[in-house]
Amino acid sequence: MENKGKLLNNPVRFIRILGAVIGVILVVFEMIICAQYLNVKVLPDLWKILSLIGCMVALDVLCFVELYLVKTLRVRIVIYCFDFIFLLFICLLTGSSYLAGLYCVILSQLYLNFEDFRTKIVVFVVSCVAYAATYFFGWFINYTSEIAPLDMAVAALVGIMILALHFAVVNFLLAFYRNNIKLAKALKEADENKKELEEAYAELSETAVFKERNRIARDIHDNAGHSMTAVIMQTEAAKLLIDSNPEEAKSKIISANIQAKNALEQMRESVHLLAGRGEAVSLKEELEEIIAQTMDGTDIKIRFDIADLNLAGDRRRFVCNSLKECFSNGMRHGGAGAFYVELAESDGRVVLTVSDNGEGLPEDFKEGYGLRGIREKAAAFGGGIVYESESGDGCEIKITIERGEMS
Repeated sequence: MENKGKLLNNPVRFIRILGAVIGVILVVFEMIICAQYLNVKVLPDLWKILSLIGCMVALDVLCFVELYLVKTLRVRIVIYCFDFIFLLFICLLTGSSYLAGLYCVILSQLYLNFEDFRTKIVVFVVSCVAYAATYFFGWFINYTSEIAPLDMAVAALVGIMILALHFAVVNFLLAFYRNNIKLAKALKEADENKKELEEAYAELSETAVFKERNRIARDIHDNAGHSMTAVIMQTEAAKLLIDSNPEEAKSKIISANIQAKNALEQMRESVHLLAGRGEAVSLKEELEEIIAQTMDGTDIKIRFDIADLNLAGDRRRFVCNSLKECFSNGMRHGGAGAFYVELAESDGRVVLTVSDNGEGLPEDFKEGYGLRGIREKAAAFGGGIVYESESGDGCEIKITIERGEMS
C-alpha cells in the first residue's frame, strides 16, 4: 500500500509505467488486427504481410523511443506524426474495424505528454479527421464491393464517437490524477511549513524563557543586592559599636533586621510584578521608600528631587532597580556616604541621575553584572547610561529611557 502511494505521488514514474501498459495494449491490438486480416484474406500477398508487420513493429519502436528516450516536446510531436503515417498504412492494408482502438491507444500515450487542454483539443480534432480519412481509404481499397457506403459511414461515425468518449474519459482521469498530485504536494508543503512554524515557535519560546530568566535574575540582583548591602553595613557598624555603645549597636541590628524584612518583601513584590500585578503606590513614593530604606539605620545621607512621573510597569521597575543598583555600587565600591538623586523628564525622555561623594571610578573600570544589565535594558527602552567621574571626587551616573506609554 505504501509503495502504491509512492508510485501515485511520483508523476514521472507513474506516467512511464502507464506508458508501458499502453505499449502492451498496443501490441495486443496489433495482434488482433493481424489475426483479422489473415482471417479475411485467405491468401494475402507476402509483401502486404511484411508491410503490415513492419508498420506495427515501427509503431512499437516509436512507442518505446517516445516513452524512454525522448525528453523534448518537439521530438515527441514528430514521433506522433510518424505514428499517424503508419496507422494510415495499416488501415490501407487491412481496413480493420479495430482501427479506432489502435487510435485510442496511440492517443492515450499522446494525452499523457500534453497538459495544455487546448493542445489536446487540436490533437483530438486532427485525429478524428485522420481516422475518418484512413478508414474510408481502407474501405475503398479493401471492401468497396462487400460493404455499403452507408454502413461504412455509420461505422466511421461510431469510431469517432469512440475517440470522443476516449478523449473525455482519459483526460478526466488525467486531470483528476494531476489535481491529486498538486493537492498532495500542497499538503506536503503545508506540513513542512507547519513543522517549520513549530520549530520557530519552540525557538521563540526558548528565547522568551531565557529572557524572562535574565529579567528575574536582574530583579533579584537589584533588589536583594541593594538591601543586603544596607544590612551588611548596619551589622558591620553594630560589630564596631557593640563594646563601646551597646545601645547604638542594638539600634543598628534592629535596623538591619527591618532592612532584611524589607528585602524579603521587595523580592515578593518583584514576583508579583512579574505576574502582572498593578502597582499600589506612585513611582515617586516608591523611589522615596527606597531612599528611606537606604538611609534607615545607616550614616548615609541622601538628598533628592524626584518628579511625579507615571511610567508603564517595565519602565517603572527598571527605574527603581537602577536606583538600588546605583546605591549598592556607590556604597560597596566607592565608599560613598552621601548621594543626590534626581528624576526628571526632558524631551519625552525620563532621566535618572544619581551622584555620590565616593572615590569615583577606577581607571580600569569595567561594568559588572548589574551595571551591564542597566545598559542593556536602557538600550532596549531607547536610552542609555553615561558615567561622569574623577578619581577621589565621586561619580555621577545618568540613565535615560524613552517615556513610552503611561501606566
